[in-house]
Amino acid sequence: MGHYIGTEVTTSDHGPIEAAYLQAVAAFAADAGVERLAIREPEATGFVHFGAEPAVPGHGLAEIFPPDLTGYHDGAEITVDVALELVRAMLRDNGAWCRLEAEGAFAVHVGWDQYVYVRTSSPSTDAMARTRALGLFPERLDASAYDHATDEDDIEQRPADDDFWARLRWSVAIGQATILEEGFVLNASRWHRLTKDNLDDVRARLAPRAMLTVWPDLSTDVEAVIADLPDEGLVEFVWEDENGQITSTIADEAQFSDVTEQIRGARAATALPMYADDRHPLFTAVLPDSDGVLRARWRTEPTESDRRWAVMKALRRGQVCTGTVTAIPPFLVTFVDIGGVIGQINVPELSWRHIEHPTDVVSVGQEITVKILDVDMVRERVALSLRAAGRNPLEALVDRVGEIVTGHVTKVLPFGVIVRIEERHDDVEALVRHCANEGQHLTVGDTLTVKILDVDPSQRRITLAHTPTSDSEGDGPDAS
Repeated sequence: MGHYIGTEVTTSDHGPIEAAYLQAVAAFAADAGVERLAIREPEATGFVHFGAEPAVPGHGLAEIFPPDLTGYHDGAEITVDVALELVRAMLRDNGAWCRLEAEGAFAVHVGWDQYVYVRTSSPSTDAMARTRALGLFPERLDASAYDHATDEDDIEQRPADDDFWARLRWSVAIGQATILEEGFVLNASRWHRLTKDNLDDVRARLAPRAMLTVWPDLSTDVEAVIADLPDEGLVEFVWEDENGQITSTIADEAQFSDVTEQIRGARAATALPMYADDRHPLFTAVLPDSDGVLRARWRTEPTESDRRWAVMKALRRGQVCTGTVTAIPPFLVTFVDIGGVIGQINVPELSWRHIEHPTDVVSVGQEITVKILDVDMVRERVALSLRAAGRNPLEALVDRVGEIVTGHVTKVLPFGVIVRIEERHDDVEALVRHCANEGQHLTVGDTLTVKILDVDPSQRRITLAHTPTSDSEGDGPDAS
């Protein structure tokens, strides 16, 4: 709003100056016909205070909200009178900050330099005159210097939707996830120990639009946590006391000794670095509104799981895509990178024919075309098929039922032989069972004349019979 040009009381840096700002904001709200404003991106900036007035506890909000800050959350609607008290707290730098907005109609932003930005959709002629009369000099601006800004290159924010809670429930069940950090405002968190029995109760008690961060369990070796502290730097200590209460505090090397004495009697603890690159939560999300729409504008720091989610949410069953083989471990599952997500191909899905090992078909580094069979958002798994991405070779044989063809024996089994149809280049193979009147011993490489009795591409089955026994009962081979 520019500069105050009225009288100034030297015993206080607030007084009439502060009152002028608040009256000006009230005048613009009245001109706009605004009676309620929404709190956006609330912060607890830490205990910051300057000026002649005594310090106000609770981030400067103790006289506005309850001690647990119930009602101070993103999207909370408040009256103009309460909004003016929040503006007062921000002007005094008492430790809290937020934006105040009526969507599309009105906004109040307070800068760290104590400038106030007011945006209104109405002409506000009376408010402008009132502001000048208060000794303030309003200056027109195209945009707020304190508006919310996002990095356009960031991945989409993961919502705490049903898929997220199913993922969290599964992670708790297998012992992967135990601790949930609830960021109800920026720079302030509540911590919850999760079990399969209390997960629904914890979910019901979360603040609207909270930022959620999922962590593995705290360490019960508290002395080891203390011993591993860095020589210097900021650390967030998180610990569970003997009553099961989880608390956190941020400290530097000068405060380590005081905090470590406090946590020595804890059941469990951890010390988390403050730099995002050194913190390794399992996954994160932000709570959507009750209608499922994610309206919170703040962002969590994306984890590898969050990045996989962003890719996987766009994948669909039946989708054909290109990927690169990344690994073929000893348990014979082939891993394929399909653009930021590692999918897996089980051995039967590599080829229409029987194979002994994935390397019979693919190699590490090879680019292949695959079809998505399933996307499991809970376990973060994508099932792929190499053979389903191409045409089923059995489809070409449907019209040839009844024909007699030749093939080579590729494998001899106790109950029959595997025959590869000689004229096919796609390695179509089927089992030919031995018959009582066969009277011969077959070996690998032998040529065999067979009759195509039946072809079922949907069941991946071809029925062949050695021509001398083509009319015998019981010739029911399965294709491989």
